[in-house]
Amino acid sequence: MKTVKYLLVTIVLFFTISVTAISSVQAQCAMCSLNAENSTQNGNTQGKGLNDGILFLLAIPYLAAAGLGFLWYKKFRTSKSDKTQEKIL
Repeated sequence: MKTVKYLLVTIVLFFTISVTAISSVQAQCAMCSLNAENSTQNGNTQGKGLNDGILFLLAIPYLAAAGLGFLWYKKFRTSKSDKTQEKIL
């Protein structure tokens, strides 16, 4: 139980730190950055929406991996009572 609590706190801390650092990330290809720079110079806010869309697409694989990891953990974990029952048999 102690390790589960430690793991949960670690995951929550890592997620909190990674979410707060997203605002400083600018992930764009050369074509997208040129389009975003030109639109912001003309007074449009399309570049900000483009950045938000890219970051949203970047987050999906990480969420999927975290979900699969959680399901794997729930399926293959064993409790102490299961281990003692196996030793008795």
